[in-house]
Amino acid sequence: MQEKILILDFGSQYTQLIARRIRELNVYCEIHPFNHFPKPDSSVKGVVLSGSPASVRDGNAPVPDLSSIKGRLPLLGICYGAQHLVHNFGGEVLPSTIREYGRARLQTTDNSDPLLGNISSGTQVWMSHADTISRLPEGYVVTGSTADVRAGAYRISGEPTWGIQFHPEVYHTTEGSKILNNFVAGICGCSPSWTADSYADSAVRDLKAQLGSDKVILGLSGGVDSSVAALLLNRAIGNNLTCIFVDNGLLRKNEFEKVLDSYLGLGLNVKGVDASERFLSELEGISDPETKRKIIGRVFIEVFDEEAHKVKDVKWLAQGTIYPDVIESVSVNGPSATIKSHHNVGGLPEKMHLKVVEPLRLLFKDEVRRVGKAVGLPEFILHRHPFPGPGLAIRLLGAMTREKLRILKEADDIFIEGLRKHGLYDSVWQAGVILLPVQSVGVMGDERTYENAVVLRAVTSTDGMTADWSHLPYEFLGVISNEIINRVKGINRVVYDISSKPPSTIEWE
Repeated sequence: MQEKILILDFGSQYTQLIARRIRELNVYCEIHPFNHFPKPDSSVKGVVLSGSPASVRDGNAPVPDLSSIKGRLPLLGICYGAQHLVHNFGGEVLPSTIREYGRARLQTTDNSDPLLGNISSGTQVWMSHADTISRLPEGYVVTGSTADVRAGAYRISGEPTWGIQFHPEVYHTTEGSKILNNFVAGICGCSPSWTADSYADSAVRDLKAQLGSDKVILGLSGGVDSSVAALLLNRAIGNNLTCIFVDNGLLRKNEFEKVLDSYLGLGLNVKGVDASERFLSELEGISDPETKRKIIGRVFIEVFDEEAHKVKDVKWLAQGTIYPDVIESVSVNGPSATIKSHHNVGGLPEKMHLKVVEPLRLLFKDEVRRVGKAVGLPEFILHRHPFPGPGLAIRLLGAMTREKLRILKEADDIFIEGLRKHGLYDSVWQAGVILLPVQSVGVMGDERTYENAVVLRAVTSTDGMTADWSHLPYEFLGVISNEIINRVKGINRVVYDISSKPPSTIEWE
């Protein structure tokens, strides 16, 4: 049985980061809402209480039932979690006289404490709270303080419970990983056995047991998630897996052929379907981005359904769902506000009366890549930038036409191949060209031009949840701008997007 750490989520923006940091220690962990978590069994070695945007003093503050945990299992409260363990067990939490937000220095006061004993006194930590612990309950012992917070860290005498008012999971807490390792390895006794190789092996075993001799279909996108899911399933059930790779006409230049060749070279049972004309005819003249997405989603389901029915006796639909999607669907406050609808195979399981299998549902994006490397996914796909499901349709702003799509594909190809040629591709998380519904005046030779403007967009990120604009060299941007304007008829202006997420999104639509 896989040993694990449970993280109870109170709605903190950092909860996923706690999980990622623990998994980087090769220890498996799961996130569950504070009010809906499984009763700990023998596989659970410890529990973490996350931070929260709420105050423990609020009348509707989240309050978990810790009766099966506190005093029985190692427990670590972080920020709100630490304050909850004080406020609800006989202590006092009050509004901070000085709101402590940002860097602080933690002076350890108990060098024998297993959580902080090997942490440098005066180490930098990251605070983010408007409340502070003013009085600890009986039996609680201070183990660390900052200039403004006496109970920066504490433990409970006689039970394996600790609380810290800072965030060990963020980069700015310089010894945060060491603190988390002290908890999961030292206090909880977890072994660092959860690796990409071990996950691949266990996933294949589980898939064999789950699927037996049943037939499965999977929609390939050319991206990392669906490709890794396909390789795991192929290892488990071989040719009982049928992959369908649909060309919607909105992929990058020549990408359908390149990716299809890669899939066939991996020994996958894959069928390439050129449905580009069907998609483009439905999209002709459509300007609204949500309408574009809905058309693409509907046509994809129609095409996929038709092709899937050509495979007899299918019982399962495989999806490349990853862990952030799973967490979001059962989050503390329900799914977050919809910024844009997502195009995937949503609706297909019900339409086709199929059961769903999700080989990657326990993995974060970077973990998917590590598993992909472990199972031999080619570099071309393994390090391929994320690409939106609706493809270039949402990078062509305004009315969709075949001519505009041709212009966009050519400009995009110059930018992406330029990144590869100049050794910049792998330093960028995602990149592409956006064709604006804007024409600008220009001069070419002795002629005045009035043609399209495009935006180059490149960002750095770990998982796409936040992103910074890539600081590409000016010389490179100059070369790409000249190439696009000189080689792509219909473009006479190139600009570079230097906005980050948040407040902007990665895509423009």
